[in-house]
Amino acid sequence: MLNKLSEEDFLVLRKPLESKRQSPISLGAVFVLAIFCQALLLYLEWFISGFSNLPLRDIVFQFHFMFSCILGGLSLIYSIPIVYRRYQRIQYLISIIVSQNLFGISSFLLSIIAIGTEMTDDGEVLLQFSIIMFFIGIIVFIITSIRFYLLLQQGKYRKGTYKDKQRNTWESKSVLPIIIPIGIGITFIIQFMIRNFELMQIDLIFIVILEMTIFNVMIFVLPEQLVILYCKYRFDSFNYDLSGRIKPVRD
Repeated sequence: MLNKLSEEDFLVLRKPLESKRQSPISLGAVFVLAIFCQALLLYLEWFISGFSNLPLRDIVFQFHFMFSCILGGLSLIYSIPIVYRRYQRIQYLISIIVSQNLFGISSFLLSIIAIGTEMTDDGEVLLQFSIIMFFIGIIVFIITSIRFYLLLQQGKYRKGTYKDKQRNTWESKSVLPIIIPIGIGITFIIQFMIRNFELMQIDLIFIVILEMTIFNVMIFVLPEQLVILYCKYRFDSFNYDLSGRIKPVRD
């Protein structure tokens, strides 16, 4: 479907590239920092899981640990200038996976593991809760993707237009379809904890809601990340030359 759109329809998405916030050199530095942050989150997962009643928690942690280690190795490789200058598209793909793993997957697992520390009777209920929250994330992704595609079709991401200058205004007015499923998810979390905990701890509720909110926010930004990756493969102007300057738009 995106093939029907022209380069002009995506130009606003070049802004983080033009500002060099997502340049190869910036992503290379972020990769190194992300390795240490991910290591800390993995330690928290391992430590808290020792007190959790989450079914298959050891298998889940081992899989996430191995996945994060492989991702960490790739991050180190693509933080080397001679590598990322030539393979910046692959570097951007890795940056998407790193960000989703660091803030999305880790947040989801930490919230589930934290709830499991207060549930000592029925691990199956916790498993059902995890599945429901996962499907809420899928719903958020589908709605966000449809909304993003419609905005692209309407020319909202064309550079220099009135809508481009007023982007923050109309973006804030058009996120209601996304807020609704996220709000439903938070409401479900609160109801679940009320039904299953005789004595709720305020700090635990706050942590779980915060982690699940971060998870859904990462799902919310994933479609835009994927479209930028698509643009880097389709349009030369979404990439940098070997000297570190973003390539110009040809038309």
